[in-house]
Amino acid sequence: MRKGHRPSQSVSGRPRFWGRHAVFAALANPDRVIRRMWGTREALTPLNLPSDLPVTFADVADLGRLVPHDAPHQGMVIEVDPLPDIWLGDLLEQAQGNRRPLVVLDQVTDPHNVGAVLRSAAAFDAIGIVTQDRNSPPESGALARSASGALEVVPWVRVVNLARALDEIAEAGFWRIGLTGHAKGTLAEVMGDTRIAIVLGAEGEGMRQNTETHCDELAKLPISARVESLNISNAAAIALYAITTRG
Repeated sequence: MRKGHRPSQSVSGRPRFWGRHAVFAALANPDRVIRRMWGTREALTPLNLPSDLPVTFADVADLGRLVPHDAPHQGMVIEVDPLPDIWLGDLLEQAQGNRRPLVVLDQVTDPHNVGAVLRSAAAFDAIGIVTQDRNSPPESGALARSASGALEVVPWVRVVNLARALDEIAEAGFWRIGLTGHAKGTLAEVMGDTRIAIVLGAEGEGMRQNTETHCDELAKLPISARVESLNISNAAAIALYAITTRG
């Protein structure tokens, strides 16, 4: 191991999660395979852990070598398998008959942003998030910590072609609204009372042109002119609140 380097995954390529929220949520998820666990005796002794889970007791310094530098592991680290793939068609079929929102992310690659969007999606009961597989981050400790447990409860669909996925989402009865600062109308003005898939692009670049053309409407948030834009996770939270509280 290079001096100063801290791994976010094992030599096997499996991600490592740390911190109470991420670890407890993973332990509670029946679909999550946990390969091994490390922790301090103080942190792990009160837990009712599966009898077949390999557990290694370690001190704080040793745990720090298993995760990125200064990662707040709170005395526990786990090594996991990524969650099984979810098919978009299955997610849309399960969501029939309700007005819960869907979140689509276009080339959002920062794991902290995706994790925060997952957390907002959980908070506002979204049916899931959809990303393009090659332009989104893999599961990681940083993403899981930002999601604060939501990675384990919010379905995350990865698709090959986002434009084709947006067509499938429209066929399932969703009104696709792309959030962008250059839109003429606000979200409140364009969303109506249909099922909504909110589409957000990466910070800076925004949505790609092809993604915009696969939206039914473009909308903006009514923010002050003193602020150019919002962080994508903040924009997602505000949009999801607006969608779920509409009359």
